[in-house]
Amino acid sequence: MSDNWSLKELIAAGWSEQELEWEQTCEDLAMAIAQGDEAAAKTAAASALRLAREHFADGDPRLATAIANQAMCVSASRGETAKQLLDEARQAWNATHQWIEQMQAPRVARSSLFHMRMEQKHRAAYEDNWRIKWRNIAAYAKGRLGAANLQTPRDPAAAREALARWQRERPAMLNDTRKLLAAAYLLLPGVSVI
Repeated sequence: MSDNWSLKELIAAGWSEQELEWEQTCEDLAMAIAQGDEAAAKTAAASALRLAREHFADGDPRLATAIANQAMCVSASRGETAKQLLDEARQAWNATHQWIEQMQAPRVARSSLFHMRMEQKHRAAYEDNWRIKWRNIAAYAKGRLGAANLQTPRDPAAAREALARWQRERPAMLNDTRKLLAAAYLLLPGVSVI
């Protein structure tokens, strides 16, 4: 796993080992594409999809990303299956609205007692600002998926950049924002330089 969390810490955060395993598997997928390792990419994509189907609810954007990544990895060998998977992924991303609306705004350590009190006093506005950010992240992912073309060769440099962005911007905390960012940044069909 990319992070060293104890089982107790995962449970306290409301996460499971499978959620971090899914992240790591998607990172492995991006790295396999970056290295041009087709077999490793297919294995990682299939594993991520299995984890997502078994452990994530309908409407979870990580499930939508796993479906899309599988479509990308089988596109050369199973064209019709890949097209069906891509259509399913687009529908799954379009069904993430309710999941995103139920996300919990993170409580972040503040530099001063003043900022902490302001956040508590104006919690509704704080949560509204997060919802705007989350909707923008989802729109970014939906746009990338909408532009996906299964006939376009995968771009190793773009996969490296997507992985680097995820590693750079991945929240340290186990929260809903991290789940959404993982789904958006580890979405690899039609990978293009970000």
